[in-house]
Amino acid sequence: MGAWDDGLIARRVSETAAAAAEQAGRREARGAGAQSATTLALDGPLRSRLDALRELVGLSRTRLDSKTLAEAGKVLDEAASRRRLSGRHTVVAIAGATGSGKSQLFNALAGVTISETGVRRPTTASPIACSWSDGAGTLIDRLGIPGRLRRRPVQSPEAEAQLQGLVLVDLPDHDSAAVQHREQVDRILTLVDAVIWVVDPEKYADAMLHERYLRPMAGHAEVMFVVLNQVDRLPGEAAELVLDDLRRLLDEDGVALGEYGEPGATVLALSALTGEGIGELREVLGQFVTERRAPARRIAADVDAAASRLRPVYTTGRRAGLSEEARDEFAARLADAVGATAAGEAAERAWLRNANRACGTPWLRLWRWYNDRREPPTGRMRLRPPADEEATARQRVEQAVRTVADRASAGLPVPWAQAVREAAVRGAHGLPEALDELAARAGLPPGKPPRPGWWPVAVLAQASMTILQIVGGLWLVGQIVGFMAPNLGVPVLLMVAGIVGGPVVEWSCRMAARGPARRYGQDAERRLREAAAGCGRARVLDPVAAELLRYREVREQYGKVVGVG
Repeated sequence: MGAWDDGLIARRVSETAAAAAEQAGRREARGAGAQSATTLALDGPLRSRLDALRELVGLSRTRLDSKTLAEAGKVLDEAASRRRLSGRHTVVAIAGATGSGKSQLFNALAGVTISETGVRRPTTASPIACSWSDGAGTLIDRLGIPGRLRRRPVQSPEAEAQLQGLVLVDLPDHDSAAVQHREQVDRILTLVDAVIWVVDPEKYADAMLHERYLRPMAGHAEVMFVVLNQVDRLPGEAAELVLDDLRRLLDEDGVALGEYGEPGATVLALSALTGEGIGELREVLGQFVTERRAPARRIAADVDAAASRLRPVYTTGRRAGLSEEARDEFAARLADAVGATAAGEAAERAWLRNANRACGTPWLRLWRWYNDRREPPTGRMRLRPPADEEATARQRVEQAVRTVADRASAGLPVPWAQAVREAAVRGAHGLPEALDELAARAGLPPGKPPRPGWWPVAVLAQASMTILQIVGGLWLVGQIVGFMAPNLGVPVLLMVAGIVGGPVVEWSCRMAARGPARRYGQDAERRLREAAAGCGRARVLDPVAAELLRYREVREQYGKVVGVG
């Protein structure tokens, strides 16, 4: 007789039979794992999604806490563990509340009393596994079910052919008063390929079942069966009414129903006590196991669930990024903070002042020289502003950084928005001092502003006007003292020409100097603006752009995880 051919049960009156059951379970635990079994093969799209999830977790470790990524990591670990095990078997758990009759259903499917039933609650204290074929030992090991709790059903050619590859697990009550029972249920539900939820006419609307299990597992509808048991207790059309109400509740939970050939949960009504509907469940379950698609569907549903929970940290549905307008505004704010406009105006004034000094009349230049001796001007723009102006400039820089950080982080999920702001804050450290140094280096060169080529001609013309005044004046003095013959016309004409010509030359030079002075000031302002923009780009914009690029990378990976792009 084979190891399992006697249809062993979990508990017999005979001590000899109980010992034989435990010994047979141990032999299955040792031998099944040694038998060759084809490992689970996944299709290309699902493998790509798992690879993308693994890449996503790797890219996110420096930005998200381990608790946020824990579920995704667990999905990857469990998927890898399941892929290494048999792909010819489908592990299906039977779960239900106290008194729902799940152990009766377990025994009815096995064709023999394996799981203990009775009025004592809870009856099922530990999960029991029943395998319809060999080679499932490693799968049951993964569930943590010892050999003494592993069984085989009644051997019959029809049952073997119909449910070949099925591993059925009877779980403790999910509403058991014993905490360890509920913990076992929660643990094994994350490891099985599919689950049969058994409800009864009294507890099918139980809030604990719907809120704790069915609603959170709504995405696993394709690997779920919902069985309304004990319909023999419902008279007439009451069974159909209860079944319709159960479907309504499942729809409210978001559980898709696999009706009319659509993918979703299978909903059936039966009586494990009388056998009504057991054949239909066996047939549907047999077809489900034969397809061998449940493990991959379960993994895909786990990936969907993990991606759904991670959605708030990867996408907000709003456009994110830093526009060119925001970049330009940031550069303009930094330029204002270092006084680029004022520096350009000061450079223009310095150029004009130098031109006036070079082309002005000697008398005016003498007057300016006298004023310079009393209060000597620098002729240059101030490179070190007063303390109050320096504080104001620092505030402007900080305000510019905050503004660009807020704009760059707008539309980002909270963790990535925080990373962008932190990158901007790190870059802002030392930025005012760096801007001061750049302003000093990018300012005007030391000494006087350069002179255009026409300045020597203007200086010569001004000198000629001065010579005319001097010659005319000496001529008049010579006539007064009698050294020269009286002739007022020529010396007066020379003096008037010099007196009038000097201011004319100065005015002409001033008009001609406006264009070069403006260009000189604009060049000074441009150099300072470019220096400020370059400093801000290197210290703030580039780190912010790096964070935005990292976010785009993880966003693309997240799209692959959810099957988009």
